[in-house]
Amino acid sequence: MNSATVRNLLVRGMLAGLAAGVLALVVAYFLGEPLVDKAIGFEEAHAHSHDEMEVVSRSLQSTAGLATGVLVYGVAFGGIAALAFCFALGRVGRFSPRATALLLSGCALLAVYVVPFLKYPANPPAVGEEDTIGKRTTLYFLMMLLSVLLAIGATILGKRLAPALGTWYATVAAVAVFAVVIGLAYAFLPVVNEVPADFPAAVLWRFRLSALAMQTVLWGGFGLLFGELAERLLHPRPATAASGQPVPAAH
Repeated sequence: MNSATVRNLLVRGMLAGLAAGVLALVVAYFLGEPLVDKAIGFEEAHAHSHDEMEVVSRSLQSTAGLATGVLVYGVAFGGIAALAFCFALGRVGRFSPRATALLLSGCALLAVYVVPFLKYPANPPAVGEEDTIGKRTTLYFLMMLLSVLLAIGATILGKRLAPALGTWYATVAAVAVFAVVIGLAYAFLPVVNEVPADFPAAVLWRFRLSALAMQTVLWGGFGLLFGELAERLLHPRPATAASGQPVPAAH
């Protein structure tokens, strides 16, 4: 794949990431933000002092702040995913650009978000101690890094086992190894449980579902949008004349 094609795919990846970010923003605003407001209300009701000055207003956080964060994240991950697509295309199987983009997005959603989420799920405000923010952040990113590296390792293992076992059994073996090692990580990494005893369970559960829904829409939307853009770039349809017949290529 030449540099011009990679550059074009990078641009399309960033645009697809931006569009997917808009979709995720809608989900975050309508599903997640009302739950954040409820969690903040709980926090304020149980705070010892109400005299702290708010540096950034809640209305700004839930609109411009949320939009900026989600859209910038969408553009950034779209560019990174596009570069990963350039490397993966043709190396993970004889898939079309559309199928490769969707497969890559699904695997990225699993490795980057779902696996760490199952060990350290997202929490709304009022859940978690201020003194442990650094520790919780480190553990989450450690789990995410481990998941991504294991996903890459499992892919390489599957490719190497395929000539001897066949594609199906090699894939099953690679997935099994991934699941076993992730299970061990779940068992040995520290457990974080800082949910207040009287925090509404329904709010916590719905917040976590909304966070998962936002990421699913983000990655799924990107896979579909970028796959279509990549397909049109790499496999353009032949031009047609007014009669509807393909225009013969010039020699």
